[in-house]
Amino acid sequence: MSTEPVYLVDASIYVFRAWYSVPDDFTNRAGEPTNAVYGFTGFLCSLLEQSDAGHVGVAFDESLTTSYRNEIYPDYKANRDPAPEELKRQFGWAREIAESLGLKCFADPRYEADDLIGTLAGYWRERGHPVCVVTGDKDLAQVVREGDYWWDFARNRKLGRQQLFEQFGIWPEQMADFLALTGDSVDNIPGVPGVGPKSASALLAHFDTLEELWQRLGEVPHLSIRGAKSLHNKLDTHREAADLARQLTGIHTGVSSALSDPDISRGMLDEARLNRLFDELSFGGMLRQRCLQTG
Repeated sequence: MSTEPVYLVDASIYVFRAWYSVPDDFTNRAGEPTNAVYGFTGFLCSLLEQSDAGHVGVAFDESLTTSYRNEIYPDYKANRDPAPEELKRQFGWAREIAESLGLKCFADPRYEADDLIGTLAGYWRERGHPVCVVTGDKDLAQVVREGDYWWDFARNRKLGRQQLFEQFGIWPEQMADFLALTGDSVDNIPGVPGVGPKSASALLAHFDTLEELWQRLGEVPHLSIRGAKSLHNKLDTHREAADLARQLTGIHTGVSSALSDPDISRGMLDEARLNRLFDELSFGGMLRQRCLQTG
């Protein structure tokens, strides 16, 4: 059994982070913005330099309006403005850069990057590899098992299962239930009104799972939680909303498109393709040299 870690990258969060943090005066000769792909390329170089990873999968979101979650709940992520064309173009370049560096990329019209990462994590863990999820999104903490890591690369936080518990007050496998109770405003997911993180973590500390909470709901008024009696009423009244939310917050781990070709062994750097892309994007020599050296 191998002990080499596999790195699963939540690409979109780093493209968006660069879009907002890198000055928008980064453009190519055609005047098209390149700030997001420039920042993302620098991130990939840093990741490869620091990890020397031999297995890397890069997951992109392609399903922001066509996810199966939208079928369950049409208002899922409806609070987000659609990406402008100049950003969509940069997502395409970001994927090309990753592929030219020899990294396997994944995207699916019905499943989000989280689901692709969850699927690949299960596949490689079964084959003896510890998993390192590279993201800043707490939702993906639910993928982490003993021996795995959740790596918020931009903030230099690399947390294992115990450290995630200390950070969020719940175990990674409870994250989906936690978000079903509290809701998730980032994804426009309703939860139980009046149930905040402290109440949700206290409930899960006692009941372990949302399913167990419903089976033993009558115990809630007797718990040593502030406002336990009113909490029982809130849960009872909004149980349907929490169950709906739970369908949205859980990560799907059986995405067929990822399992049809799950090999994320790092390939050879395509120097000619990389140079063509850098010429098209008008990137400077320093970043080009860093990328070429990762091969």
